[in-house]
Amino acid sequence: MTNATAEADRPEGLKPDAIGFLDALVIGLNATSPAYSLAAVVGPIAVLVGVYAPGVMLASFVPMLLIASAFYYLNRVDQDCGTTFSWVTRAMGPWAGWLGGWAITMTGVLVVGSLADVAVTFALLAVGLDSWVENEAARQTLAVLLIIVMTAVCVIGTEVSARVQNVLIVAQVVCLLIFAVVALYRVYAGTGSLGSTEPSIDWLNPFGAGGASLTGALLLGVFIYWGWESAVNLTEETENSVSAPGKAGVWSTVVLLVTYLSVAIAVVAYAGTAFLTENADEEEFIFSLLADEAMGGWDWIVLLAVSTSAIASTQTTIIPASRTALSMARRHALPHHFARIHPRFRTPDVSTWWVAAIAIVWYVVVAQISENALFDSLTALSLLIAFYYALTGLACAVFYSAISPRASSSSS
Repeated sequence: MTNATAEADRPEGLKPDAIGFLDALVIGLNATSPAYSLAAVVGPIAVLVGVYAPGVMLASFVPMLLIASAFYYLNRVDQDCGTTFSWVTRAMGPWAGWLGGWAITMTGVLVVGSLADVAVTFALLAVGLDSWVENEAARQTLAVLLIIVMTAVCVIGTEVSARVQNVLIVAQVVCLLIFAVVALYRVYAGTGSLGSTEPSIDWLNPFGAGGASLTGALLLGVFIYWGWESAVNLTEETENSVSAPGKAGVWSTVVLLVTYLSVAIAVVAYAGTAFLTENADEEEFIFSLLADEAMGGWDWIVLLAVSTSAIASTQTTIIPASRTALSMARRHALPHHFARIHPRFRTPDVSTWWVAAIAIVWYVVVAQISENALFDSLTALSLLIAFYYALTGLACAVFYSAISPRASSSSS
């Protein structure tokens, strides 16, 4: 399908050439929420494999790079904002595509509320309003307001979204690097207050721990890379849409690998596996504990990193769900009003607000049922992620295996 044919099929198009390659790359990075993802899994991974946690993150990168490559090659033949839904439909039929589309949409609904809650919590901790964190009504109200604001930014325009993301990624990466440098400096200076140990090249061996624990750790490792495909969901709004979005997705995974390895090595070296094991149940609050230990009065830097990470991801996680809903509506897999494009901003305003509204309802209702129910519900994410990633990889193999015989016969 050529670009001209695709545009002819889309009478109401998204705004073309709204962002460039670097903007797409930043959005792909922020969608993974690096600081939050690291904080959430570094403790549990260390419990499973000890000092080999950085090696697990290195091994988890391999399948993610392969799936990113599948996104790149499929985007070259079909620049549709529905990505997995559109590609799987073309390669394997409408039912498989419909299931893949719903999986992507549901991941957004499940995780947006949690990300907003984390963003608000760490922002309050960073400015010293710890008592507000304990006030559930205040915290949840602020989280809902954050979702509304981030949704409005998505609707107002992709260019505005990109500018916001550029600021947030700089703040996040700078804060993480400051933490890593300070932690490693204290390790080598011998001034660490925990069970510090100097890093070793052996830590990069993912098979050092072995056994069933490695399998569980790899699953957690794969989770921290999820989200980079937001860059590809913006394919219709990106300059050079044939290749730039796919390249942004691939390079996102590479940049994430460097970031994760740097911070994971610093965390394991400074804290030691004993501390991480004892506090594994704290999940994302492990960074709050480590920041206070390593940086003292400057702990707000790390807290700010986690907060900006979650704020950025609150916005970017809405993008795949809303664009997928738009693509599904175009092909009559959803009611047609989900395909509406805002006449001024040229963004899918109806599908974007619907995703946000459902995510808010889910967040508020589940948060009232149980304090832990919201985080427990996120365990379903790993299954949904694995499902639509696997579908995309399979669709790439099916599509290119189908066109290869035709190319061979035409050349002969």
